[in-house]
Amino acid sequence: MFRRILIFITVLAGLLWIGSGAVLAAPDSQPKQHSSATTVTDPAIPLDELVLLLRPMTSEELTVESEAWFSLLKKTVFELNQAKLVVKRQNIIIEESSDKKEEEYHQEDTVKAEKVAGDKDKTLDHITEIQEERTGLVDRLNLVLGELTKKTGLTDDGKEQEEVLHYRHYIKSVGHIEVDVADTKSAWKTITRWLTSKEGGKRWSRHIAVFLSVLFGFWLLGVLLSKGVQKALVYSSGASVMLKKFIVSSVRRVIIFIGFLIGLSALEINVTPVLALIGATGFVVAFALQDTLSNFASGLMILFYKPFDVDDWVDVSGVVGKVKSMTLVTTTIMTPDNKLMVVPNNSIWGNIITNVTGSKTRRVDLEFGIGYEADIDQAQKVLEEIISGHELVLKDPAPVVHLHELADSSVNFICRPWVKTADYWPVYWDITREVKLRFDRQGISIPFPQRDVHLYNHSEQAGPPQASEDKQKPGGSSHQESDPPAMPDDPPVEDEERSS
Repeated sequence: MFRRILIFITVLAGLLWIGSGAVLAAPDSQPKQHSSATTVTDPAIPLDELVLLLRPMTSEELTVESEAWFSLLKKTVFELNQAKLVVKRQNIIIEESSDKKEEEYHQEDTVKAEKVAGDKDKTLDHITEIQEERTGLVDRLNLVLGELTKKTGLTDDGKEQEEVLHYRHYIKSVGHIEVDVADTKSAWKTITRWLTSKEGGKRWSRHIAVFLSVLFGFWLLGVLLSKGVQKALVYSSGASVMLKKFIVSSVRRVIIFIGFLIGLSALEINVTPVLALIGATGFVVAFALQDTLSNFASGLMILFYKPFDVDDWVDVSGVVGKVKSMTLVTTTIMTPDNKLMVVPNNSIWGNIITNVTGSKTRRVDLEFGIGYEADIDQAQKVLEEIISGHELVLKDPAPVVHLHELADSSVNFICRPWVKTADYWPVYWDITREVKLRFDRQGISIPFPQRDVHLYNHSEQAGPPQASEDKQKPGGSSHQESDPPAMPDDPPVEDEERSS
């Protein structure tokens, strides 16, 4: 008896263990099912609320949402095309009624045509409503697809996944508004209704207003920030004028560019492909504009190392003049004869740059010559008085006046006074003029180049020429005979040379 009870208990325990294992294993044995879409319960859900609902979803859940919104869009597009088909059939009835001759007209035909025309107006109104509904569904489906792209990522080519592109292509093919230009009445009503609809003209008027407001706001912000930066750079003594202008203009342009991108977003344009396109074309543009980019790089080097600045007198690439302005590609120089020269920055940075006004002071190098018979002490005293008496000559560094060389025709003095850079040419001209006047008053000659030439005649006359007689024959013509003029003999030649 006890044995039977033990066997019964053992079998019962085994059955319970098997049953509990089957129950626990049942949920895992069934395939996982995706939950149904949750955001399509209200097709007119606000976009900002839809974004909040989509953000925590996984890629699998977003795939379900995409399919659900796609089904609603497909159904709406089908309904829209059915309504357009009704309009075409109504147009056929109206055209047939208008083509009948007046004698064939009956009262019932007129009533029928008017009724069809009234039904056509109602159908056009219904088409406008469906188009608004389609626009709303397209917007919401695009939000779902955008969130799905964030969760799944892009392909190696930088494109969206194939499952997303499938929906994108469908939206592109059915998302536009078609106007039948053959039916002028329908076309006009379609346009006017679209302009006055909530999802049509009113919506885009709002978008355009936002776009223009954003552009104006960022333009104003760029102007204010650039002026603020310009005032702040006044206290920067290390930056050149060209660098300051570059920074100010760059701040304004960057702010305006950011505002333009934000404005495109207000126009419902996805700026991500635009930025990707800019990055993709950057390499091609850089390869095609190698010389321009080289000038650009040279312009940056000039801006930061500032070998010259605006209003400096320079000698670059064989062009001498005052720097008027500079961009990142070229430098504009005004020559002394008022010619405007535009020099590429690459040719400037790759060659020797001479900045004439780069220093605050300059040395004026002058040289004056006196005759060998003049008094050198007196000449030096006159030069020192002229230089020390000029009001524009600097006391420090002290000017230098020395006898420099004994030249072929003159004794040369050097005069090297120091002046401010702006006073270089006035001092040069004044001293040169005053030296001439003082030398003339003091009787100091300024010689011109002289050369002594000595002539030596090494030839000897061979002897007196032979005498000649003039004989006059009476009654006949006279005939004069004379020897040719004597020519100097050749210089003596050695015997062996003559024998040869």
